[in-house]
This record gives sequence, structure tokens and C-alpha cells, in this order.
Amino acid sequence: MAYSPRAACTIIAALILLGSVGLVGAAQRGGDQKPSLSLRATPPVGFSPLRVRLAVDVNGGSDDYADFYCASVEWDWGDGTMSENSSDCDPYEAGKSTIRRRFTTEHVYRQQGNYRIFFRLKQKNKVVGAASANVQVRAGSGEGFR
Repeated sequence: MAYSPRAACTIIAALILLGSVGLVGAAQRGGDQKPSLSLRATPPVGFSPLRVRLAVDVNGGSDDYADFYCASVEWDWGDGTMSENSSDCDPYEAGKSTIRRRFTTEHVYRQQGNYRIFFRLKQKNKVVGAASANVQVRAGSGEGFR
């Protein structure tokens, strides 16, 4: 089937326009994607008392993802203890407010056992993001940290 040069240009222009609209829509949807959380415990195995360093990275998503902005942080250590903290932040502004991308802390396990650590980001009482990791503590010499 043969097309005139003018018809071919019209078809090409229409395809380019449709493609760019699809890309703009995808870019807009990408900005609304929920970031993911990854929790790393270092070291994951050791002898008691074991000081574990924990790092949570917030990956992907937009820098102004509303649910993660100024969220409170909850750590459930798996040993019957929990920690929680929150920040005082400016009101959220789309396109201007930025989420925190890294959370770090330490915890000491004094008893042997297998522990599952949970990290939660919360808005009021609603969990908006979570991650977990396992730590194995073996019986140690009983010596403390210096």
C-alpha cells in the first residue's frame, strides 16, 4: 500500500505525538510510585552481647512521596523492646518537600537467640512502609563492650 508523502508525514507526526503523550503519562505515574525499603543488619550473626548496626535505605519512588514525608519511625527489636521517634516538620508541599532516604541506629542484644527486627514508617497509627531483617545471637563469653 502506497501513501503520499503528506499522508506519511501526518501518520509519523501522529505516532510521535501518541508516543510522547504515553511517555509523559508514564513519567507522571513514576513520580507517584511508592519507594521501597531495605533493612540491613551488621553483623547478622555474632556472640552476645552483640551490638548490631542497622541501616534502612529508601529506594526509588519520588523524592516528595507524601506518605513517607515526615513519617514517624518505629523499630521492633524482636527481643521484647521497641523504639519510636518522630520529627517536627514543615507542612507537606508537593514537588518541594523531600523524604528522608536513610535511617540508621544501633541495638545491643544481650541474650542468645534468633531475632527478627521490624522497621516501620508510620503516619499517625497507619504503617505506610516496612522492612525486616534477622539477627542470630550466639552464647558469648559474657564480656561487655569497652
